[in-house]
Amino acid sequence: MNRVTKTFSRLKKSGRCGLVAYVTCGDPGIVETVDIVLALAEAGADAIELGIPFSDPIADGPVIQAASWRALERGTTIDDVLAIARRVREQSDVALIAFSYLNPIMSYGIERFAASAAEAGIDAVLVTDLPPESSAELRRALKSRGLGAVFLLAPTSSDERVRLIDRSTDGFIYYVSTTGVTGTRRELDEGLVARLESIRGQVSKPLAVGFGISKREHYLALAGKCEAVVVGSAIVRAIAEGEPAGAAGRAASVAREILGRS
Repeated sequence: MNRVTKTFSRLKKSGRCGLVAYVTCGDPGIVETVDIVLALAEAGADAIELGIPFSDPIADGPVIQAASWRALERGTTIDDVLAIARRVREQSDVALIAFSYLNPIMSYGIERFAASAAEAGIDAVLVTDLPPESSAELRRALKSRGLGAVFLLAPTSSDERVRLIDRSTDGFIYYVSTTGVTGTRRELDEGLVARLESIRGQVSKPLAVGFGISKREHYLALAGKCEAVVVGSAIVRAIAEGEPAGAAGRAASVAREILGRS
């Protein structure tokens, strides 16, 4: 059991709703990203998604798209993301999930990526545009190094696909709260809670709900309905709203507010 599996197993047993925090690596910089991840862990985040910048992030809304562009303009590479993971791992045991699209991993090389991610202390990999039916090569490479593969489950998924995702994913299922792209939303999709109740009866793996989760009210509405919420755009926006030197503090404030620790 790696850190992701242990974390979600612990959350499921305790009944506490956890927090998975997303950051775009390299925005505003490499050193700052390390500080942001450590601050989020200190603020109570149970796991961190390390976003690998990509030029065509089709699942992401404008906030994360802009962050990816800023990181790419600064020259951020997969090797930089791995360096961030290593530096975090020197100081924290927080679960780390590499969050990517398939193209950067294919360009880097699947076997090379899996080996390097494991060496850097990453625990699992989530590839947003890779369906489980096409994932055998990546899953083998990850599994041979003790890494998990995490897959997305959509509101439109059939019962058959729910079962496939449950069999294929490691540690937890990332449940997309609504159709569309990432981004903060004022209100949760009105059918989300009912869908979660239905899905929980069909899967054995813990659930983390993401896309649009951005404030304390969302967290409270979902507590007890899933094992964790995923917060990305709200954190990425806070990071971008001021000077780089204060980015870690602003990110941590979002996490504390959502968890009710502020």
